[in-house]
Amino acid sequence: MDLLVVEDDRVIGNALRQGFSEAGHGCVWAKQGDRGLTLATSQQFDAIVLDIMLPGMSGLDVLRNLRSQGIRCPVILLTALGSVEERVEGLNAGADDYMVKPFALAELMARIEAVCRRSVTRPAATLRLGELSLDLATRRVRRGGEEVELTPTEFSLLELLMRHAGQVVTRKMLCEHLWNSDWEGTTNVIEVHVNRLRGKIDRNQDESLIETVRGRGYMVRDRRDSGF
Repeated sequence: MDLLVVEDDRVIGNALRQGFSEAGHGCVWAKQGDRGLTLATSQQFDAIVLDIMLPGMSGLDVLRNLRSQGIRCPVILLTALGSVEERVEGLNAGADDYMVKPFALAELMARIEAVCRRSVTRPAATLRLGELSLDLATRRVRRGGEEVELTPTEFSLLELLMRHAGQVVTRKMLCEHLWNSDWEGTTNVIEVHVNRLRGKIDRNQDESLIETVRGRGYMVRDRRDSGF
């Protein structure tokens, strides 16, 4: 499995990364909530281990943001506090399970495997933005009732933009999301793909969905009040 750990405690973070790696799993470790959110929305993970008390953005805010974007990746919350009220708040925010520190790595691993098994039966999310819909299971895109045929690269590009609706998505983020490589800033390949995507989803439309933010990247706005 590919796992994301968002934990600011270096002792716990190192122990989890080492333990998961020794068990044969890939593990990415983020020490701040906002960094964890960026990773969770730009890469695919089988499960997320998320501390509640984090710098930059709380774990509950990270979780709420993920669920509001339609990201259904299983999430296990970690906390030093174990009150019933806090557990209920975390579960209501969309957590799949909950563990109180200190905990045994073997139990955490068993819980991760359990929530991953349960998640297989869940229907995949559909991202929606006005009349635009993107089905993550069938990989079908529709706008204004018409199906839009996209290449896998165009689909992934649109998915990232929709997950960050109302926010600027930088060229670096797009490059890392599409090709998992470091952005050198020396090629116009991103612009080429964006232009091709625009040509497909804006066909027969009065207004372009994807906006260019000069010097920064691209953005799609949530215009549900006015429609596309």
